[in-house]
Amino acid sequence: MPSSFPADTRAVVLTISDRCFNRQQTDLSGPAVVGLLRQSGIITVETLTLPDELDQIAAALRQHARTANLLITTGGTGLAPRDVTPEATRLVCDRLIDGLSELMRSDGLRHTPYAALSRALCGAVGDTLVINLPGSPAGAVSSLASIIPILPHALDILAGRTAHHPASDS
Repeated sequence: MPSSFPADTRAVVLTISDRCFNRQQTDLSGPAVVGLLRQSGIITVETLTLPDELDQIAAALRQHARTANLLITTGGTGLAPRDVTPEATRLVCDRLIDGLSELMRSDGLRHTPYAALSRALCGAVGDTLVINLPGSPAGAVSSLASIIPILPHALDILAGRTAHHPASDS
């Protein structure tokens, strides 16, 4: 059963896009993701736009992992040569959480066969959850909506707020 986000949840949404960073295109994905997070009960959401630069993305993930519980990127998860968000995420995360990425792609396939081309990753940096979303507004919202019911539980586990109960030996 889905739980609600803790009141102190701090989220950061990083839009990864050369065109948005250079103000050649309006960011629609970041605000759409922020809207869904706020509808889900997360009050504190910071936003930032970055170019498709591996070092800058990794540095931003490291920096924000110090203060945020939830880091969400949108963009840079496709097959284009400059799509390096998954590589930056892999560099920063202590552990990958493959099931979240699989769930997003599985849900995405109900909407478009192109969801299989997503290289989005999810992982943890200490007690911070990192989620890569596609750059399209519809893809970003759909992907996040597919996993948002289980994110509060994931955040609880990462923060040590949920005890693990091993299966009984009987």
